[in-house]
Amino acid sequence: MAKSSVRDSIRISAPVSVIWDAVCDLPGMGRFSLENTGGQWMAPHDRPKVGARFKGTNRHGKSSWTTTATVTHCEENKRFEFTVTYFAIPISTWSYEMESDGDAVILTESWTDQRPAWFAFISSPIRADRTGFTKTSIRHTLEAIDTWARGH
Repeated sequence: MAKSSVRDSIRISAPVSVIWDAVCDLPGMGRFSLENTGGQWMAPHDRPKVGARFKGTNRHGKSSWTTTATVTHCEENKRFEFTVTYFAIPISTWSYEMESDGDAVILTESWTDQRPAWFAFISSPIRADRTGFTKTSIRHTLEAIDTWARGH
């Protein structure tokens, strides 16, 4: 299966440390997302670092599920990236990149679908157009972080 990817950016007038804290706040991430409802670090980890794992919780309509994520890149105030699995099945890679731009930050969120074709097929009743939804979802998340940062 060809891997789908979505990438979008927004310029946010806020210190990069504020944006970093927002994207690494697992329990609070649900306030920005259309699907994710939050997450929790898995022991022994309690903060982002390469190799740290966390459980993510998600909801679509009446369906809800959890995933396990592993941090694959962590450079404070620059890039936070993780891979998502569901019972050891690769699902996706998510990345948040921050680039200083004067008194603002360019925040880029990206997603790459890693699901095997058979898993994409059986999960389609939950979200048939995963790529289209993710494009909308990423834009929503970026705008929600921007709105939040302006009031922070």
